[in-house]
Amino acid sequence: AMAGFVRELERRGGPAPRLEQRAAGGVGSVVWDAALVLAKFLETGACPLARRHVLELGAGTGAVGIMAATLGADVTVTDLEELQELLMVNIENNKHLVTGSVRAKVLKWGEDVTEFQPPPDYILMADCIYYEESLEPLLKTLKDLTGPDTCVLCCYEQRTMGKNPEIERKYFELLQVDFELEKIPLDQQDEEYRSEDIHIMNIHRKPTVGP
Repeated sequence: AMAGFVRELERRGGPAPRLEQRAAGGVGSVVWDAALVLAKFLETGACPLARRHVLELGAGTGAVGIMAATLGADVTVTDLEELQELLMVNIENNKHLVTGSVRAKVLKWGEDVTEFQPPPDYILMADCIYYEESLEPLLKTLKDLTGPDTCVLCCYEQRTMGKNPEIERKYFELLQVDFELEKIPLDQQDEEYRSEDIHIMNIHRKPTVGP
């Protein structure tokens, strides 16, 4: 394996989680800014996490999910098979900070999610929108995983290059068929870890109309 390089995630309430990253391995193997912003937002306490069931999609290094676990949540961090080793390493290295629980599992978007039922209280996603091909499978997974009370927190960096704006627009258009979206204002985010071009969306299933 490539030598990792460690990213510390500052934490108000004690020692910083240390996250190994990988110099090789594509998008999943470094801690992106959107992950830091989301992790630090969780720490503001705006969403009560203690003893809540939390699932992270496209977890990468596991930074966001591990932060949730230090705040008392029972967390499952999920990503593709090739990121499991990195997730395991980071879970192991930070287990002394965890006050809830955290485990890693493979979840491929668009595939069966039976083993992740019942629906979690929270679904966390940082920077999960960058491939057009993955939009439909991701939306299917979100629909399959969410219950009426599931809160989805999606944090993404607005990118203006190439096809990015179009992919973003399409994602939110498709998302709004089944979900309601609300943007979390900057002044409710961490004072230091926030940015004009990083957005946190609070997303819920639309109430289903009875027969």
